[in-house]
Parts: sequence; C-alpha cells; structure tokens
Amino acid sequence: MLSSLFSGDTSSLEWGSLLICVAASLILGLLVAFVHMIKNVYTKNFVITLAVLPILVQSVIMLVNGNLGTGVAILGAFSLIRFRSVPGGSREIASVFWSMGIGLATGMGYVGYVVVFSVIVALFLIALYTMPFGDRQKTAERELKVTIPEDLDYPQLFDDIFEKYAHSAKLDSVRTTTMGSLYELRYHLLLKDQSQEKQIIDEVRIRNGNLPVVLGKAAANRDEL
Repeated sequence: MLSSLFSGDTSSLEWGSLLICVAASLILGLLVAFVHMIKNVYTKNFVITLAVLPILVQSVIMLVNGNLGTGVAILGAFSLIRFRSVPGGSREIASVFWSMGIGLATGMGYVGYVVVFSVIVALFLIALYTMPFGDRQKTAERELKVTIPEDLDYPQLFDDIFEKYAHSAKLDSVRTTTMGSLYELRYHLLLKDQSQEKQIIDEVRIRNGNLPVVLGKAAANRDEL
C-alpha cells in the first residue's frame, strides 16, 4: 500500500498510474488549501496556488525521470519565488512546504504514503487550530504613549506601575511636543492581564498630571518564526 506505483523510473509510465498520481495531487492540494483557510487570513490567489502546487511539483519530478536530487534542487530554486520580495508567515511557509512534499511523493509514485501522511497532518492541524492551544488568554502586547511635562524625570517614572501590571516594559522612543514644553514617551508593554488596561491608564494619568495617555495595540511585526 505504501510502496511506489512506479516499478522503475518514470520514462515508461502507464496511464493508470499517471492518472492516480494526478488525482491524488489535485485532491490533496485542495486539502492543504482547506486546512490553510481555517481561522486564517488569506488571499484567493494564495489558496489556489496551494491547491495547484502539488501537481506542478509532481510534473517536475516526473520530467527529471524520478531523480529526486535533481528535482529537489529545481524546486528549491522555484520555492524562493513566493518569498523573494514578500516575507511569508510561518503558516504560509508550512502550507507551501506541505504542498511541495505532496508533489514530491506523488511524483515518485508514493500515493498511499502521502495520502496517509496528509490525512494525519490535516487532522492534527485542524485540532490545533480549533483548540485554544498556543493562545494567550490574558497577556497582550500593547503600545503606551504618555505625555509628560518637561520638568519630570522620566527614566524610572512609571517603573512601579509597569512591574505591577506588565511582564515587561521597554521605552522605545522619546520626543518633544508643543514647542519642547512636553515629552511624549512611547513604551512597548507585555501586559499580565489585558482586562487591567483601565487601571494602568488611571495610574499613569495620576503620575503625569492628567496629560494625554494612549494605550493601543502594538504595531504588528509578524509573522516571524
């Protein structure tokens, strides 16, 4: 069941084996695209690419007569096209790698193996995406902008508040406003409990003389691995 459909190289293919491999690539490509769309932000072009990538990879492997080393070298160069100018997220990279793996397996004739492998991976990923695994229930990254008078010594001004409500706090930038009479401090916070945002703002307002305080989502710099 898990052995290759091809007895030797791919130079003498039978139509039956070829159609089985093509059908497996198309169906499993759709499976990869479906799993990628679960609780994710995506574009139509990308999921179509995921669906068609296995059969494209399969055709390349078959064209090099089943020489896996040559095929992997060619596909390694092709895989850089997607991420040449646009950085891919970790989930995109995993989906592309999965699609390429399906194409490699079907191109070598291992249809039974790749079907079993893909079903296990799909069920595992669906379970992880639908469960709260990896979710941050309370912690949250926030950007805090605080305006203070120029006569306040800001380096340790809010340290006790941050220790109380945040796991970490980093001063990212300081700039002057209103002709230099005020400072605007920008902090990056990792809150212990995002439900305590109001308490943080209230305590900071007491400290900075009720000048403007802005607490918002941190600028996204994702999806890094």
